[in-house]
Amino acid sequence: MKNESIRQKLHYESMHSEYQDHYFDATSIKFRNIFIYNRIFAGLDLNNKLVIDLASGGGYNSLAVLERFPKAEIIGLDISAKACADYRRNLKRDAFEADLTLGKDLGIQADIAMIFGGIHHCISNLDNTFKTIHLLLKPGGILLMYEPNSRFFLEAVRQWWYKFDRYFDAKTEAALDHDEILQSASHLFSLIDCQYLGGPAYFLIFNSLVFRIPLSLKPYIAPPLFLAETLYNKLQGSFLFPSFIARWQKKSVSA
Repeated sequence: MKNESIRQKLHYESMHSEYQDHYFDATSIKFRNIFIYNRIFAGLDLNNKLVIDLASGGGYNSLAVLERFPKAEIIGLDISAKACADYRRNLKRDAFEADLTLGKDLGIQADIAMIFGGIHHCISNLDNTFKTIHLLLKPGGILLMYEPNSRFFLEAVRQWWYKFDRYFDAKTEAALDHDEILQSASHLFSLIDCQYLGGPAYFLIFNSLVFRIPLSLKPYIAPPLFLAETLYNKLQGSFLFPSFIARWQKKSVSA
């Protein structure tokens, strides 16, 4: 495992419990259902498909898949042994420890690979990361991703925050420019669609850990913030939004 990957692994494991508490409490899961899952799974049927949950953490995104697609077959992958152990406990399904940035064939051929906020932790080698994901997918397989958007007009503030907030490691993670990463991986993947999103609830509900919002407060502030989120997401322009959802399809070429 490379030094950058070890650094990311140790960083994540140091905040694993806090991260799980804030990003997968009931209010955050409601946010995910309304604003992320409804979009990223739109028009797809994952029943009877093999889905690999990349950067799977404790498996809460996998649980969401099984709620929507109870006949899906799903496995987890994470750089953290602690996260893989949580995944196995929560899902009663397999998870294995692996570093996406190595560009290796992991011996899995999935129909769907999904990753929620994991690719921007792989900036030490994005080319190898997409090579690994390409190898994980069957021909014509689909990659689903939800990542921070570097075209956001407050990106300079985010970069400054990454440097000084203990919940980030600016040397090994950064927001992504969707068009740039698609161009660099265009020999491996083609675009299905991309949409930009994220408003008040993205910051204060989804990212409550970063903004130090008490868990007990989130259910009370969620209703007006969800309404504001719905209205804000109707705006146009990638620079207005802190995140994006992209769906890519594997090209049938050698990685």
